[in-house]
Amino acid sequence: MSGEPRPPVGSYAVDTGTARVGVVVGHEGPYVRLRPLGQGREWDCVPDALRAATPAERLRAATAYANARSRGEVP
Repeated sequence: MSGEPRPPVGSYAVDTGTARVGVVVGHEGPYVRLRPLGQGREWDCVPDALRAATPAERLRAATAYANARSRGEVP
């Protein structure tokens, strides 16, 4: 998402520094705040290190969360 305006809250993005998929939950100063799909700790990312998540990446992240939940790894 480099060079573009900040992604809107509720959109899905990939932090290219960590390859993690998250949901945009806000903007804090110069950072974009992301939350992993399902549950987990939020993190900050610089807007230049973000790109829109593809449908396949969104599905992969949602499936990983559902599998972890079925194994009892997350509440």
